[in-house]
Amino acid sequence: MEKKVVYFEKVGKENTGACLEVVRQTLSEGRQRHVVVATTTGSTGLLFSGAFSGGPANIVVVTHSAGFKGPNTFEIPDDILGKIKDNGARVYTGTILTHSIETAFTSKFSGLYPAMIVAQSLRRFGEGAKVCCEIVMMAADAGLIPEGDEVIAVAGTGYGADTVMVLKSAASKRFLDLRVLEILAKPRV
Repeated sequence: MEKKVVYFEKVGKENTGACLEVVRQTLSEGRQRHVVVATTTGSTGLLFSGAFSGGPANIVVVTHSAGFKGPNTFEIPDDILGKIKDNGARVYTGTILTHSIETAFTSKFSGLYPAMIVAQSLRRFGEGAKVCCEIVMMAADAGLIPEGDEVIAVAGTGYGADTVMVLKSAASKRFLDLRVLEILAKPRV
């Protein structure tokens, strides 16, 4: 099999439109039924949920956890969250798998713990690649996508999208079953 890979010269949200087109093309091939999209402020989730409203895929939008930026905060305004849901997407808000209680211990005791090692290892492929792996497991943990399916994952570096991957989904408890099958788009830097 031959597939096209899109490489971006820079990281960031300016690549979001191109990532949307990569997802559109991949869905047209008919092999995947699920798209998991990371969103920080809601804009990427809104764009992707709107683009695929009514099909052909199950769109799952994964947000930062409440309190991620500070106590009692949530980064997505209620009206944007409502629009994402109105577009038919399902939304998951929860703890980022590699940014959990271990982060508190790392900060306090200056140690290095397994989840931090996993996160740093995945970042060798780019921040978006790390996030793609995390959000697919988070969506599987929540029962929003089935385990063992090929899933399109979309994430970015900071804001917007700059990475698209196809993964074989797994719940976080079965992290070692997660497989990166295809890298369709990513920053080259």
